Amino acid sequence: MKLESQVAVVTGAGSGMGRQIAILYAQEGAKVIVSDVNEKGSKETVEEIEKNNGTATAVLADVTKEADVQHLIDTAVDTYGTLDILVNNAGMMDNMMPAAEVTDELWEKVLAVNTTGPMRATRKALPIFLEKGRGVIVNMGSSASLAGSRAGAAYTASKHALAGYTKNVGFQYANNGIRCNAIAPGGVATNIGTTMSEPDEFGMERALSGSGNNPRNGEAEEVARIALFLASDDSAFINGEIIRADAGWLAY
Repeated sequence: MKLESQVAVVTGAGSGMGRQIAILYAQEGAKVIVSDVNEKGSKETVEEIEKNNGTATAVLADVTKEADVQHLIDTAVDTYGTLDILVNNAGMMDNMMPAAEVTDELWEKVLAVNTTGPMRATRKALPIFLEKGRGVIVNMGSSASLAGSRAGAAYTASKHALAGYTKNVGFQYANNGIRCNAIAPGGVATNIGTTMSEPDEFGMERALSGSGNNPRNGEAEEVARIALFLASDDSAFINGEIIRADAGWLAY
């Protein structure tokens, strides 16, 4: 098994890509901390893992709260003795709000979840990785990490920032045995759309104007397999990279 005896934290693992990543990691031998703001969803993910003889623990955590992030990583160490893999998957959309309409409240909330949350979790995990001399971080970016209008202004800014942060961490800690990469999925069948309500008509029209070039939407399981690759030794020579996973959508 590719992750045998390793300990992984996966945020946003109560549904969608996070759930599939947690399930696959457990199948590959990892002990998984399943984190989400949705306690019911995280417990359902743990039940699915345990049903297949895997090992997992659910932790209720809001990545916008420093105390929750501290508790999340501490729980991994207290429960399983260490931490080997951090997957910063938790994220939210921004109602496709264009720059002229975005409010301070929406801007700050989206960046808190999509950018500051991964920073805090990474900051907490790095001392553990540095002491071990190894560690893996997988960030969940987006096609909006690479393209200018696959969502609203706040989401696009947050995912561009996460891409830069990924490269910075990957390069700066490369000599310490730590790798940091990101996945940039295109359209994937998940429930992240539930984080939107009343999307802006203009912003939606502009963001979807390139959707005709999308060959197909992906499945959460397909993204999970990339997350497994990046967490395993199969990708030992890959660091500071943003992996597009969009069936070629942005290749035109």
